[in-house]
Amino acid sequence: MRFNQYCVTQRSMPFWCISNPLSDPFGGTVLEKGDSLEMARLIAWAAREGLIEATSYHDDDLVPWNPDAPEDDLDPSSDASRRLREIKAVLDEAGVEVHASICSLHGNRIFRNGGLCNPDPAIRALAARKVERTLRIGRVLGAKYYVYWVARDGFEVPVCTDWANVYEWLAEGLNHVTDYIREQKMTNYIGATVEPKPNEPRGQMFLPTSGHAVGFILGKLRQPEFWGVNPELLQHESMCLLNAVMTVSYLCSLGKLKFLHFGSQIKAQFDNDFPPLIGPEGLKETVFLFKALHDIGWKGVVEFDCHMLRAEGDPQQQTECRKQFIRNCSEAVDIAIALAKRIQAPAPGLSQSAADLASIRQMCNL
Repeated sequence: MRFNQYCVTQRSMPFWCISNPLSDPFGGTVLEKGDSLEMARLIAWAAREGLIEATSYHDDDLVPWNPDAPEDDLDPSSDASRRLREIKAVLDEAGVEVHASICSLHGNRIFRNGGLCNPDPAIRALAARKVERTLRIGRVLGAKYYVYWVARDGFEVPVCTDWANVYEWLAEGLNHVTDYIREQKMTNYIGATVEPKPNEPRGQMFLPTSGHAVGFILGKLRQPEFWGVNPELLQHESMCLLNAVMTVSYLCSLGKLKFLHFGSQIKAQFDNDFPPLIGPEGLKETVFLFKALHDIGWKGVVEFDCHMLRAEGDPQQQTECRKQFIRNCSEAVDIAIALAKRIQAPAPGLSQSAADLASIRQMCNL
């Protein structure tokens, strides 16, 4: 299915967004963490309602991972294989495309000191096997991209960080992705991406911004043409006071914007992960983000990467509140596109301030 409105070809609602139980550092869960098959049915409902066209997942969103059985998915009679077939059938029946397969290297306590950059070579090897399993899951479901989110590959204490090797370990881990795709003849993958983040869950990350990610791809990876960046906007770049319009324009200029993760954020705070356009700031930045993508000529997938407000989680109406969250996210894309379409090129001779005010009048239909 295709959306094909303005610069957006598809809207993707990932499993991790709707299954989020809405816990935070100061409080426990509000909702039950959704069963993966139940979440697949909810995604299928959203597609039939015309709210989305695609989905993505972390491997652990779909099937539990047992470090003692890292190849359980290869056994057709295993619980993992059976659950993946059930999920695929639900998504296929609704026409939902699978956009990206992402390896969770952050949830299990084994990776508390990093995954691909863990100083323990045995844990780095285990992380690589988990990545392989995630790639195989993506082959089963037809995922188009593999995504490396920086997860826990970062540090708090610089004196305990092996600066001579951390980026070599990371390059080894990401080069293994493309090697494994080639060796296993996984023709479903058209690319892979790095999703940078400045901090959280670690105090500092090794690839904090889109600029760092592009530099690493071009300087350290054997197949840089296969790799791009999927920035999380407004959230991750805004956490370190960067601007989303500049981020997408820069990535487009280098041909490295594969797709984007979409939500809202208060600048310089922790990762709010508000739904798109929700919260006290970010409307103008979001609208001009879409206008910039359109003016540049970029077209691609916008994937939601956020969760409902904790205050809106309803333990008594768990399915309905999740459905409303999906509706809200879908409507936010429509609003951003509609407002961006109103903005015209500045009239000749206007000062920058006058041109900016004119664009606001157009956007607000004043």
